Amino acid sequence: MSKADQIERFAVSAESESETKTVVEARDFEFIVDEPAALGGTNSGPNPVEYLIGAWAGCLTVVVHTVSEERGIDLDSVEIEIQGDLDPRKFLGVVEDVRAGYQELEVNIEVESDANEETLDALGAEVEERCPVGDNIGNPTPTNVTIEPAE
Repeated sequence: MSKADQIERFAVSAESESETKTVVEARDFEFIVDEPAALGGTNSGPNPVEYLIGAWAGCLTVVVHTVSEERGIDLDSVEIEIQGDLDPRKFLGVVEDVRAGYQELEVNIEVESDANEETLDALGAEVEERCPVGDNIGNPTPTNVTIEPAE
């Protein structure tokens, strides 16, 4: 079976250090998730929604380079900006009828390349189609969250 025919499992484990600060372990790496001081955190790291769009930017970078190489497009640089607005009222329990997550996300990928506009448009369409993080953001993913007593 080739690598492309296999399903890969990814996992993280996390432990709360405070009401807002979480230490996350992924493979041999550790990172901090926290809220800014204005939201009651210690500002020790990006917050969860910043990590989400940061993960998307990282994934888009990999996919842009991968697809460009496959298509024979030379890239001198890739810069990505992602931004979006959140309505915190659902998270805070103030209202029920709004989404808890981003209302919309805007992605701008700027590449330095000799490729023409038509080639870059086709590149952008394929990158959007093939990015796993973008797929998870743009489509419902079944989840199963359980809370159980510690042993």
